[in-house]
Amino acid sequence: MMATGTLNQYIQYVERMFRTANGENLARLLSLRDDHINNKNLRSSDIATLVEGNCVAPLDEIIIYHLCCVQALSVKDFIEAYHHQSQCVAAVVRLLQAQKEENWSLSLMYTVCLDLRLVAQKAELCDAQSNGKILEKAAESLLACFRVCAADNRTADEDTKRLGMLNLVNQLLKVYFRINKLHLCKPLIRAIDSSPFKDQFPLAQQITYRYFVGRKAMFDSDYRSADEYLSFAFQNCHHQSIKNKRLILTYLIPVKMLLGFMPAKRLLHKYDLLQFWDLVTTVKNGDLRGIDHVMEEHESFFIRAGIYLIVEKLKITAYRNLFRKVYLAENTHQIDIVSFQAALQIMGQVDVDSDETQCIVANLIYDGKIKGYISYQHKKVVVSKQNAFPPLSSLY
Repeated sequence: MMATGTLNQYIQYVERMFRTANGENLARLLSLRDDHINNKNLRSSDIATLVEGNCVAPLDEIIIYHLCCVQALSVKDFIEAYHHQSQCVAAVVRLLQAQKEENWSLSLMYTVCLDLRLVAQKAELCDAQSNGKILEKAAESLLACFRVCAADNRTADEDTKRLGMLNLVNQLLKVYFRINKLHLCKPLIRAIDSSPFKDQFPLAQQITYRYFVGRKAMFDSDYRSADEYLSFAFQNCHHQSIKNKRLILTYLIPVKMLLGFMPAKRLLHKYDLLQFWDLVTTVKNGDLRGIDHVMEEHESFFIRAGIYLIVEKLKITAYRNLFRKVYLAENTHQIDIVSFQAALQIMGQVDVDSDETQCIVANLIYDGKIKGYISYQHKKVVVSKQNAFPPLSSLY
């Protein structure tokens, strides 16, 4: 009905959903992704006058800003639309603050906050000077909603606004990753991890949260935590959500590889991630020349996914695997530096000298990837007689 109704009918319907505490329908009627935004009857130059006399505050403001945003979107003025949607979210904050003993309007909050993020992303594309400032400002609006939810200390689980925290945190994480301000994620992660409701949030929200926290742990070089979070996201993601599972694997695979677990080719084939297969074979074989070739061939994929520097760290694993082959071939716990140098030269590093070789070995020893020490006097690497090359999974 709302796709063709009059402006007055729309206002009355929204007001009725509000009076009957019908959060789901109210959210739909104030969503920028609902069919009603195509209804030309809802576009008027006199929206404020028509709304103010028919609705209580702050619902009147919410409707006015929503319809102003719809009007701006109809002419593709995304910056103007962003400003109206930002005011709409501010009005929803006032509504949440006024509702002391109830949380039925959380659905409305989710909707207007998601719409704000999406409109802000489009506004960013229209403003070459913004450089993330519009999205950062949008995040401040989302944080205002978050603070209202976090401040609700009621013990009645089903009515507390704190149940809305994770949805907002996920929106904020998406913004902070987009504008590369990952340090701002820390207090949000702390708030969720310390929440008594952390296991009560909907599974879909938990999956999104673990995906982003896993990615942050990966960038922080906390590969054990990254593995835990990303594995949860992958295992609990719906089996038909191939696109999302592929996205999770894009980060989980290099993390697993750094921990010494190599993916099966059938998995990579299933999720169209065969870019990693050549990487797997070269790392396992200590093929340094091959790694350089793979990095060059799939450079755009690795950069676009934001994992180029992580993947580059696998070169250290390749060094470790190559030197382990030398150790097995020599079958002694005292190995000449020149043997490692020769292996590096065979694998394409023809200009490497003894000092550079010693430097590589020293780094591997420092990282715990080789148990031993360098005897500079005898130009030998003396490795432990037990577990000279510990499993990578034991190092993080």
